[in-house]
Amino acid sequence: MIILLQVLPVALRAMVPVTLCAVGEITGERAGVVNIGLEGIMTLSAFAAAIGSWATGNPWIGALCGMGAGAIVGLLHGFISVYLRGDQIISGVGINLLGMGAVGFGTWALWGAKSPMLDKKFWIPEVPGLGISPFVLMTPLLVVLTWWLLHRTALGLRIRAVGENPVAADVVGVPVEGVRLLAVVFGGALGGLAGAFLSLDWLHTVSPTLPAGRGFIALANVVFSKLNPFLALLGGFLFGYFDALAIQLASVAGFGGGIPYQFVRMIPYIATLAVVALAIGRARFPKALGQPYRRE
Repeated sequence: MIILLQVLPVALRAMVPVTLCAVGEITGERAGVVNIGLEGIMTLSAFAAAIGSWATGNPWIGALCGMGAGAIVGLLHGFISVYLRGDQIISGVGINLLGMGAVGFGTWALWGAKSPMLDKKFWIPEVPGLGISPFVLMTPLLVVLTWWLLHRTALGLRIRAVGENPVAADVVGVPVEGVRLLAVVFGGALGGLAGAFLSLDWLHTVSPTLPAGRGFIALANVVFSKLNPFLALLGGFLFGYFDALAIQLASVAGFGGGIPYQFVRMIPYIATLAVVALAIGRARFPKALGQPYRRE
């Protein structure tokens, strides 16, 4: 029980990138566009955030740089998927490869062979008096705002309409391409914020493998959530909790010594697979998901 309670603060941090990416992806998929390039978005955004913080000396400006980088990558994916009607899966794979290659070269060019550890003055400071990351407080707020956007605004109705029936939406005057592009850019911006969190708040470094599969876990969280931002918050916390538990168990005698560390670190991913296996048959996705719209 002591271990289960000790991991809670780490679990709250670990839920942030998975939840932010999942909520952003939910918005894009509601509009009918799939983006499996979340891993690449986080990698590129973490690098951009570190550069921005290092160049300006202000970590919050760095976080905005990371968010902007994610939005730009989302814009690129949206342009390819929506206006050029390219294959959305291939575009997402390209983003992941771009993230690994560009950040790998960038870190080597700027800092040499080793991944840099950022100086403390470039970190996002904790909330005074609470001792927790501001991203932990920000994430539930963004979840609520995204749910409100999708279900309580005219723009949200348009986003859901172009995902379900773009032909009908076009007939009543909804700009299908523009709405889809906006949704993908919004999703990229949230993914960029997740990347900035990784480099400036949690891990304090930059590397081509920094997300460590969290982008793909976020995709699994989208399935688990059935495109509901509140369930995505729950799924993000579950993964974060198992992730923190695995880290803690790896340092406990009998686990870290008797069982290889790599096996213990598999716990959150195995738990994610189990949860998704139970939820995947019940998830309902928009009818036009992944289908480019062509006006006849």
